[in-house]
Amino acid sequence: MQDEFNPFEAMAVRFDAAAESLGLPEGQIDMLRKPVREITVALPILRDSGELEVFTGYRVHHNIDRGPCKGGVRFAPDVTLDEVRALAAWMTWKCAVVNVPFGGGKGGIICNPGEMSERELEALTRRYTSAILDMLGPERDVPAPDMNTGEKHMAWLMDTYSMHVRHTETAVVTGKPLGLGGSEGRTEATGRGVTITTREALKRWGGTPENTTVVVQGCGNVGGIAARLFQEQGYKVTGLSEIRGAIHSPAGLDVRACLDAFSKEGTLEGIPDTDWMTNEELLTQPCDVLAPCATENQIHAGNAGDIQARLIIEGANGPTTPPADAILEDKGSVVIPDILANSGGVTVSYFEWVQNRMGYSWEEWDVNGRLERLLVASFNDVLECAQRTGTSMRMASYILAIERVWGCSQLRGIYA
Repeated sequence: MQDEFNPFEAMAVRFDAAAESLGLPEGQIDMLRKPVREITVALPILRDSGELEVFTGYRVHHNIDRGPCKGGVRFAPDVTLDEVRALAAWMTWKCAVVNVPFGGGKGGIICNPGEMSERELEALTRRYTSAILDMLGPERDVPAPDMNTGEKHMAWLMDTYSMHVRHTETAVVTGKPLGLGGSEGRTEATGRGVTITTREALKRWGGTPENTTVVVQGCGNVGGIAARLFQEQGYKVTGLSEIRGAIHSPAGLDVRACLDAFSKEGTLEGIPDTDWMTNEELLTQPCDVLAPCATENQIHAGNAGDIQARLIIEGANGPTTPPADAILEDKGSVVIPDILANSGGVTVSYFEWVQNRMGYSWEEWDVNGRLERLLVASFNDVLECAQRTGTSMRMASYILAIERVWGCSQLRGIYA
């Protein structure tokens, strides 16, 4: 029996349906479904107390047919190998949907970064990098930030790799500080991509920013930036959440002031003229657009029937379970799936990788313009596929991605 909340099973259900619609033989389906390699590593580090603690880390390469693996590294206490497998597969399909020459990879470490010092986090990052070193490289696997990691972790990763190969190799990782080869526009890229795909969806399903209300789940690097950009572009943002709960105001939020308060106080609770509620309650508030930008499995069979938004723009990876998809489709809600809606980050990561390999940096306007053109073209590719196949935007995204990955597999042939 399928576990609704197992992310790898959720990915596999959608992949299997799309692959079946394409008529692929079972052997080819199996080859595209399974990761090409995965590793589990033990990571001993000395805590500040002087005690030795061994952490567990993972790295998964899902597919390399279109190029080196690409995908983030997350630090969280609930990281599992199945989650990392699912995220790696989603990266394969995401890169194919936006037509950048990467395969899918992902990594994670089981830890609670909120209970670790900066020295401990640096030691853990460097030990993880050295443990998976043989999997890394600009032509093999290019990590990036993910949940609870950022540019300083990527700097540590890049430095550790460079020390081992005896030369500075900036292209081994993306999401770095600007001074170490990072790209302008990278920090805002995923959130900006959410707003671009929202705008394109409104063109198709009706609405303008000025008459559209938005609820955003999450106020971190994706949700917070998306919420700010939504308001700057004329939308009315009525809800915003963080890990402890959410705020809501039908009159609209001053997003920048809310984010400033969160940065200072560590919570959104208590902001004047807002109602404090749970994250679950926020998802079911009246709005035109709901942007889940937090984590997996937020919209599920238990709450999908109460979702009031007509457009769901998935800023997070895997926020909607397969049973919830069916409920939303029956209600007439349109889901713009994660592998399209949150692909701005990997797109600008690709731009960073290209710039590093060129030894030349682009200005922010250039990066943002390239991102805009690529995402608009990708949205239209998925929309055309949905219309051609009579399927949802999610299923069309998978069909398009599988067509592109399998096309490369056929061209390469089978090495045996």
